[in-house]
Amino acid sequence: MEAKKISNQTESDYTSIVQSSAFQSLLSEKKKFIIPFTIFFFCFYFALPLLTSYSTVLNNKFIGSITWAWVFAFLQFIMTWALCMIYSKKAAKFDELANQVLRERGHS
Repeated sequence: MEAKKISNQTESDYTSIVQSSAFQSLLSEKKKFIIPFTIFFFCFYFALPLLTSYSTVLNNKFIGSITWAWVFAFLQFIMTWALCMIYSKKAAKFDELANQVLRERGHS
């Protein structure tokens, strides 16, 4: 009986949180950030195997015996680190929005 009461209360709390404007704002902000960055990441990531498999554009020399394929591969490491750093900074805003959701929940 007690478990059912807790379960109903938890479902009620969850429903009120999901419907709150602060939670909707958090989801919206995360989508605006994550979706474009994910699309960029996948396009950049899969460009190397696609370009090396189906074209010779990356076979051209960059400097000395280093080809553009090596440069592109190295840039993928830089891109990964950059995206991680950008996300880490952006996560602070997401944390702030999540705390706002919790504050609103505490007042209801």
